[in-house]
Amino acid sequence: MNHTGANSQNPNTNAVAIIPARFASSRLPGKALIEIAGKAMVCWVAERARAARNVSRVIVATDNKQIFDVVQSSGHEVVMTSSEHPSGTDRIAEVAATIPNAGIIVNVQGDEPLISPETIERAVAAMVDEMAASPSSRSAGIVTTWERIKSVADVLNPDLVKIVVDHNGDAVYFSRSPVPFPRDAVAAHGTLGLALGNDPVLLKEFRKHTGLYVYRRDVLLEFTTWPQSQLERIEALEQLRALEHGVKIKAIEASELSSGVDTAEDLERVRALVSLT
Repeated sequence: MNHTGANSQNPNTNAVAIIPARFASSRLPGKALIEIAGKAMVCWVAERARAARNVSRVIVATDNKQIFDVVQSSGHEVVMTSSEHPSGTDRIAEVAATIPNAGIIVNVQGDEPLISPETIERAVAAMVDEMAASPSSRSAGIVTTWERIKSVADVLNPDLVKIVVDHNGDAVYFSRSPVPFPRDAVAAHGTLGLALGNDPVLLKEFRKHTGLYVYRRDVLLEFTTWPQSQLERIEALEQLRALEHGVKIKAIEASELSSGVDTAEDLERVRALVSLT
């Protein structure tokens, strides 16, 4: 990790990671503090973010005193934020507004204890490149990541968000539905499930959106002033607000598969993975 010269860096290359952490969680109450191999989940995330070599600073943003104390006692930077924020993005923006020397803000989800530091590095590097692009090209305001979908069940699962990417690597759309929809194959086989089962090559068309976001700081601060968009409300996907406002989102492939923790089953899988390391 590199913490040297952060205050004197060019803001266009200075990236700060902010991890939103709240105590409430519908499926796993107190998720941020659930222990994995003796360490709170949010502290695992902070360690992985700090291992990204092009991130100058990692901050946990919370509105919960218990989370604050655990993170601070573990040696990580943490700040208390308003309890009124409707989303993690708003929580991150509150902190980002106080860091004018960081032109790049990384949103690392607090339930990704095994996120790859290399994936973070790739996404930050992509944003640095975007910000260095010539003025004639409309650079991305957000960089995000995706993974290949490996199973038919994941394609059909509305909790797993799909992303459609164009030939330039820019996000075209995000959806809980199976997109892009292989019309001819479905017509031939009767259902999407049968089409995917009978023609595994079709799976290659589907990408899972993973919840890592690298923002241009000015875009993040503006984003949180916009009201919810119609598509965002319909799909319950916040990133659609950015697309509807014309923000270009660059999408790159993650270096490793993610292991997010949303359910008790996810937690046991991650604990098993940690025990193997």
